[in-house]
Amino acid sequence: MWANGFKWMFLIVGTLIGAGYASGRELWQFFGAESNVAILLFTGLFTVSCYVIMNLAYRQKTTQYVPLLTSLVGPKLARAYDWIILSYLFSTTTIMLAGAGATLEVYNIPFWLGMAGSAALVVLLFIRDTDGMTTVNAFLIPILILSLVSILLVFQYSRGFTFTFDLSHQHNWPAAITFTSLNILPIVAVVAAVGNQIKHRGEIWIATIGSGILMGSISYLYNESLLQIAGEIMFYEIPLFVILKQYPSIMVIAMSVLLWLAIYTTAGAGIFGLISRLRGLLKGESWLIAMLLLAIMAPLTTFGFSSMIAVLYPLYGAINLYLLVCIVLYPFFHHPALKRNK
Repeated sequence: MWANGFKWMFLIVGTLIGAGYASGRELWQFFGAESNVAILLFTGLFTVSCYVIMNLAYRQKTTQYVPLLTSLVGPKLARAYDWIILSYLFSTTTIMLAGAGATLEVYNIPFWLGMAGSAALVVLLFIRDTDGMTTVNAFLIPILILSLVSILLVFQYSRGFTFTFDLSHQHNWPAAITFTSLNILPIVAVVAAVGNQIKHRGEIWIATIGSGILMGSISYLYNESLLQIAGEIMFYEIPLFVILKQYPSIMVIAMSVLLWLAIYTTAGAGIFGLISRLRGLLKGESWLIAMLLLAIMAPLTTFGFSSMIAVLYPLYGAINLYLLVCIVLYPFFHHPALKRNK
């Protein structure tokens, strides 16, 4: 139970900590100053949402997300959200490929080569069908988390640990709702793909509480670090490189590897969700479907990493507000006690 619970926890966290999150660009887009309450609220909403989604996937033994969406929003809206999720998975995986190119450009590696190399390694994930995805995540995500937290703590140490937790001026709390609704879409897609593999309810508790605490803690630490360099972020495609600019080149190299790992796991999760949904429509081996999808995405990476995040992420966050409300309220409207009273 514990092993599987941690495996699902790392699958959830790996789905979210992509190039947008690990680079700091996504967090800065939604949070920033006066966001302590917002991050607390996000932690609670995210944990509850993950529990509802995993519990539904477990009960329905799902292999893809349409049955789960139907339970949450009804058959008519499920069709609309099906297209939204497909669009989200496609566009965010494209953003990951653009992030791969932007990360390796620091070393004068051509954008297209960094993008193509990352895409090829994502294809390799699916040589063993979809089992390779969860196995690689369980190995890479702990390394990714430890590396990111270590870098942020070193930065905070150099600044004298200037943490703040003032709850009196917190006007940015609505950002928690849109940030959670944005991140719910990939969770629905990826968790629904493994619903038939969840063996015990204890796995759900371990995965949801663990991922909620991890995402909330890292978001707070990261946001506090970004506030220290707020005046310089606008000049950088990847804000995390501002944190590292005064450190030895070995730190920048380590950070580039970290960003690439984040890109790799999130791009893999996006392709994983797409394959599970399109399995009935596209015939062939998983790695061939992955190659086809990545080839279609490649030309779209020319729009730019930060530009796509700035436009698409807030848009998806707004569109998914209704889905988030349905997820949070689902336990209340489908509680056994209410059914007995009908």
